[in-house]
Amino acid sequence: MPKRTVDLEGKASEKFSKTLENSVPHSHEEAGQDENNLDNVEMGDFEDPYGDDFESDGEIIEIDSANEEDEDGDVVDKQQLIEREQEKEQEQEQEKEESAKAGQEGEIYLPHRSRPLGPDEVLEADPTVYEMLHNVNMPWPCLTLDILPDNLGTERRNYPASMYITTATQASKAKDNELIVMKLSSLAKTLVKDDDDENEEEEEDDADDIDVDPILESETIPLRDTTNRLRVSPHAQTTGEYFTAAMSENGDCHIFDLSSQFKAFDSPGYVIPKNFKRPIHTIKSHGNVEGYGLDWSPLLSTGSLLTGDVSGRIHLTQRTAKNWVTDKTPFQASNASIEDIQWSPSEQTVFATGGTDGYLRIWDTRSKKHKPAINVVASNTDVNVISWCNKIDYLLASGHDDGSWGVWDLRNFSNNNKPEPVVSYDFHKSAITSIKFNPLDESIIAVSSEDNTVTLWDLAVEADDEEIKEQNEALQGRLNDIPPQLLFVHWQKDVKDVCWHKQIPGALVSTGTEGLNIWKTISV
Repeated sequence: MPKRTVDLEGKASEKFSKTLENSVPHSHEEAGQDENNLDNVEMGDFEDPYGDDFESDGEIIEIDSANEEDEDGDVVDKQQLIEREQEKEQEQEQEKEESAKAGQEGEIYLPHRSRPLGPDEVLEADPTVYEMLHNVNMPWPCLTLDILPDNLGTERRNYPASMYITTATQASKAKDNELIVMKLSSLAKTLVKDDDDENEEEEEDDADDIDVDPILESETIPLRDTTNRLRVSPHAQTTGEYFTAAMSENGDCHIFDLSSQFKAFDSPGYVIPKNFKRPIHTIKSHGNVEGYGLDWSPLLSTGSLLTGDVSGRIHLTQRTAKNWVTDKTPFQASNASIEDIQWSPSEQTVFATGGTDGYLRIWDTRSKKHKPAINVVASNTDVNVISWCNKIDYLLASGHDDGSWGVWDLRNFSNNNKPEPVVSYDFHKSAITSIKFNPLDESIIAVSSEDNTVTLWDLAVEADDEEIKEQNEALQGRLNDIPPQLLFVHWQKDVKDVCWHKQIPGALVSTGTEGLNIWKTISV
């Protein structure tokens, strides 16, 4: 569908990047500097924008003779040179003061509401607000991604970090598409040096602050079409079967077992069998009708998958002792496209859908009529994405095509009334492309939008908090139109999907036209 596609012109790269970039333009405006611009970074190169280059307090001037010639050939004595340097220093100090004053009096820069950047301006990441920030260049744009659960432990907070990711491409030619499985290791903590650090020697080295180059290992599986959505079974870690479903643009849904790819990263010399480089099963029940709805049951470890297409049909596929079986009779309420599907985290026969008709629907797989149990109007525009909270099972979030999003209390749902969302926001001014509850904190939500941003929200923040009022007064009311629940704004071009890492608290991975971002803020 148009809202899911991205511009492919000029996006092909000659080769797949084998290292990560620690350089992503994001959170504050800087004019006239483009050294961190991703377009200027060669594939495979690694740059650290927060390295050891720091401005000195002043330039050291060496004068070899009493008199020297200036650019015009005139003789200049030592005193004139010193006066010129003093004038330069005064001008620089004045520019810094004016810049600081402008920053205090000017508006807060937000990509979706502030003026567009000029031709010589880029957004540069502020390292002080990120605990971790890396970028992976991709051969083609990717519309979707998911994180593979691993055996490295839960609640991981130490650095360098490691994680396993899978994504799939949107190549300009169908035959060039791939499913890509990656291991990202040596992900270092963002290094930020204070002014006093240059004059003080640390007695002990902090193991978390080791400056090492990130490492990328990858395995690929050829695909024949663009993948609209990709989801990994939540039971992969416990069963050892890394079932991964890929909803294809041609209407087929391929199921892969990525356990061999996962094993290859940590077993030197291991050769992946050929049968693990192709689907173990393909769902063809949707015909040639593409779709975006896709979700694995979090309660049925044997493998239970829902797929939805743009004609409004939903098919249930379950794994048997010998094969995968798809129910021939689809669930259907209308001809409106099924944009997203979410299984209930607590009831194994219940699931929810969001569609282009603006409805949220609750279904039960036991229904003989294959019709929804509850229909609720959530938006006057498309419901693009939904997320079911796994810690509070009656909360469901939805993101809409007009940029608004909200959280619903399912206990208020019925066919006889029109419930209001628990909270609702219209901060974004472009379509919502992804919405995810933090799996480790039910009050935190990540929302991505076509306005090139991913926002993090804390629904536990009270609007009448005294500290918030004091901050707003100090900034002379410039936060009046910014909800107090907004924690963080992350910039990423054409961002399409975002995922929380369940085993690294606060870590996220997001995908856009210029690659994957792996990041963690100081806010979460």
